[in-house]
Amino acid sequence: MTALTLSKAINEGLRAAMERDPKVIVMGEDVGKLGGVFRVTDGLQKDFGEQRVLDTPLAESGIIGAAVGLAIRGFRPVCEIQFDGFVFPGYDQIVSQLAKLHFRSQGRVPMPVVVRIPFGGGIGAVEHHSESPEALFAHVAGLKVVACSNPSDAYWMIQQAIACDDPVIFFEPKRRYWEKGEVDTDTEPGPLFASRVVRPGNAVTLATYGPLVTTCLEAATAAAGEEPARELEVVDLRTLSPLDLTPVLESVRRTGRLVVVSEAPSEVSVAAEVAARVQEECFHSLEAPVLRVTGFDTPYPPAKCEEDYLPDLDRVLDAVDRSLAW
Repeated sequence: MTALTLSKAINEGLRAAMERDPKVIVMGEDVGKLGGVFRVTDGLQKDFGEQRVLDTPLAESGIIGAAVGLAIRGFRPVCEIQFDGFVFPGYDQIVSQLAKLHFRSQGRVPMPVVVRIPFGGGIGAVEHHSESPEALFAHVAGLKVVACSNPSDAYWMIQQAIACDDPVIFFEPKRRYWEKGEVDTDTEPGPLFASRVVRPGNAVTLATYGPLVTTCLEAATAAAGEEPARELEVVDLRTLSPLDLTPVLESVRRTGRLVVVSEAPSEVSVAAEVAARVQEECFHSLEAPVLRVTGFDTPYPPAKCEEDYLPDLDRVLDAVDRSLAW
């Protein structure tokens, strides 16, 4: 076991993948000499050279387009997008080319491209630096979309994403980059596209992903310490496309209640899809309506207002109280 920050865990996961396969390359703005704006790729260019860790121009469409060509030639590119709000110049390439080629070639042209995107708020950043665009990618057929929430998952999931022959959008919760956790580099990881119960309980199910897994775990700890104590079950979705709702459905059939928590706006969101699917599958088990705690349906606010925008422990516990009141 080794204690690593989430950013260092991704760094070590990239390093392990690059050591294992010389076709793995890392590319993006400032990923080389600088080591990335969050230093996630720190030291990789020094150890693997400029041919495998490439500093690109400030052109996201060029980064993704080049990655498509490299994948056709047998490489496994890992593209870093500096901030979530910067991905949109490359969105056309992702949707029109990257997501389509493996399927349209009937599997003859794999697209083993990973697009790393730091996402979410909570770091006091300026405009276009704190978005939650995951639903825009989860809706696109042909893309896999995952979100890590802790250092252990970050270490293993990045390696599993690189090994996947489909394109993977890899969301990293930027405000959790500096939080430490234990990473067992010798263990056998679970499957990439699978959700996981990270705290068992029997009162209410909390389904979440990315940066708000920590928030929901904190809410569960607070609820367990109240009088009367309430044991909340927390499910880390981890995979947003394909959605693995088996642990969520099993949990809701026991608790009868579900609160879905996400930083993204609620309209036509991952949270909305989870709520709809649970209602379809668990209608007769539900003791209360499925509730959502999300960001508001507005553009992300200025940094001084983000604490009022982001779901926090109090908003999660308020939803739990409302669910239990039914």
